[in-house]
Amino acid sequence: MAIKFELIHECKQTGARLGILHTPHGSIETPVFMPVGTKATVKTLENKEIEEVSDGLILGNTYHLWLEPGDEIVKNHGGIRGFMKWDYSLLTDSGGYQVFSLSKTRKITEEGVEFRHHKSGEKLFMSPEDSIRIQHNLGADIIMSFDECPPFNSTYEYMKQSVERTLRWALRGKKEHTNFTDQSLFGIVQGGPYKDLRISCAKALIEMDFPGYSIGGLSVGESKEEQYKVLDYLRDVMPKHKPRYLMGVGTPDDIIEGVIRGMDMFDCVNPTRLARHGSAMTSSGRITIKSKVFESDMTSLDIECDCKVCKTYSKSYLRHLFKANESLGPRLISYHNLYFLKNLTKNIRKAIQNDSLGDFKEEFFNKYYK
Repeated sequence: MAIKFELIHECKQTGARLGILHTPHGSIETPVFMPVGTKATVKTLENKEIEEVSDGLILGNTYHLWLEPGDEIVKNHGGIRGFMKWDYSLLTDSGGYQVFSLSKTRKITEEGVEFRHHKSGEKLFMSPEDSIRIQHNLGADIIMSFDECPPFNSTYEYMKQSVERTLRWALRGKKEHTNFTDQSLFGIVQGGPYKDLRISCAKALIEMDFPGYSIGGLSVGESKEEQYKVLDYLRDVMPKHKPRYLMGVGTPDDIIEGVIRGMDMFDCVNPTRLARHGSAMTSSGRITIKSKVFESDMTSLDIECDCKVCKTYSKSYLRHLFKANESLGPRLISYHNLYFLKNLTKNIRKAIQNDSLGDFKEEFFNKYYK
């Protein structure tokens, strides 16, 4: 079974989309935030907890699982799902983001990308076909085309060449994917800040007829205004009845602004990365739990949150865990931050259904970003 996207309602106030993404391993209401399970684990959490803080769709990283433990080992377990004992839906990226993040240790050619192992320095190579074959072994419901993610401020000339190469790679990956009907391959729209390149890339991918489309090359150092402008360019170009995935974006404001601009799916390492440094998302804004002001604070982390962390522990205790370097601290804040985003997207969906997402945005921003 391939995926199917069902468009349920469009908010009369903002045009935001409410939908259902049907996958071989579950149906997910959208907009949805996907916790990132880079190496077949959402950092510090066990599967039952991942179920509690997600809507049943998480993300794995092709590049990292290819290197460790190796995609063949994962395949022998029955893919990521069997490897980590996850019974729900999965998405994998293509490794293309590492073309950006490992820019000092890689060389791009028409055939693919030559990497240096980020730990050992060993020479590695990944082509569009390799990326698809690895993702077949990893066994996710939704997989990504191999692309280049250039720096946002690249020159127009370089970005144009990059987009053209990404389109050629998308076609090669699509051919490699022929006959794999239980996994759905998305195309990735690149083009940096350039309106004509973004639109031409999107239209070329739409011609290739992918079951869904991702927006790449954002949240890579550009301003919020630049990010939102790109989404504005693409909003009316993207097919209405196929899912739209904004890659690597997951702060509360970016999720809300992305939804208003027609996006359906989001992911980001931000909530767990923040948690490891003691930063918690709450209904009244982000707080740093390590701050001395919480040393004797007997109140819960967030009085408006019903997650098990907020119902059980005081800020004073959570601060103590971080000051004592106890691993339970980052674990509990990771759980809470992911639960917070799950609850945020749930409330966004309610607001879309009620045609009031604009009002919800104003109320949320007034509290969270006061």
